[in-house]
Amino acid sequence: MNNEKITSDLKPIKLLFNEPLSNFTYTKTGGPADCLLFPKSTEEVKQIIDYCNEENLPWLCLGNASNLIVRDGGIEGFVIMLSDINQVTITDTTIKADAGAKLIDVTYDALAKDLTGLEFACGIPGSIGGAAYMNAGAYGGELVDVFESAEIILEDGSLVTYTKEDMDFSYRHSVLQTIKGIVLNVTFQLKKGNHADIKAQMDELTHLRESKQPLEYPSCGSVFKRPEGHFTGKLIQDAKLQGLKWGGAQISTKHAGFIVNVDGATATDYVELIKHIQKTILETFDVVLETEVRIIGREK
Repeated sequence: MNNEKITSDLKPIKLLFNEPLSNFTYTKTGGPADCLLFPKSTEEVKQIIDYCNEENLPWLCLGNASNLIVRDGGIEGFVIMLSDINQVTITDTTIKADAGAKLIDVTYDALAKDLTGLEFACGIPGSIGGAAYMNAGAYGGELVDVFESAEIILEDGSLVTYTKEDMDFSYRHSVLQTIKGIVLNVTFQLKKGNHADIKAQMDELTHLRESKQPLEYPSCGSVFKRPEGHFTGKLIQDAKLQGLKWGGAQISTKHAGFIVNVDGATATDYVELIKHIQKTILETFDVVLETEVRIIGREK
């Protein structure tokens, strides 16, 4: 990778070479990105994708890096972060939020306008783009419930608008997991509500989250999808795994569905502990645990 050429060709886009992704992931783990880019507009995102196609460079978009594990070898090619593309526009009961906006912030923007429908998401730390990618949900709600459309740039650089039907939403799934593209913004359709009622629900969900989840440690959030007919945390507890440490990673003593970084954990610690949990639960209960967290990047 010719760093000087890339810097010159992609001016004025902000970029960093060989940047440790542990500086950005919620687990505080992960190796370096060959080139980490921070576009400030849709035009700059398109410029990056077109450049990668011309130069035959691999790329991926990280979102807010909250429900994610980057392996210790880092990521080859371009890594795109949309944190600087974060505008939110509210018109009547419609919210249009850029992909880099934080989902939590958008829920409070909705509250400020007395709009109901996004309360369930008031504690989800991901970005709008990441939330669309995985149909983020909590406490009985999912993004699909309020989703209207998304503007997306596809792998070939074309810009498209996807409706709810196009997104093929299901539990922690969207079509974006089977095609390559980047969400640029999402439009939500909410309803007018009572400010006090909306705030009370958000306060209750925030209290539940703070009392049950290990927010005092770095983590990747909920590690596993909920297996049909079971609760992941209870399975892990019943298998006598809660509290187990693996290197610097630990199955949270507060919520067994979380793995926390308690002592300088590496991504390898996380991945090995996840595999150990899956193996133990399969052998003990004949239940397959699928990861909700994305695991990406190179082995060290």
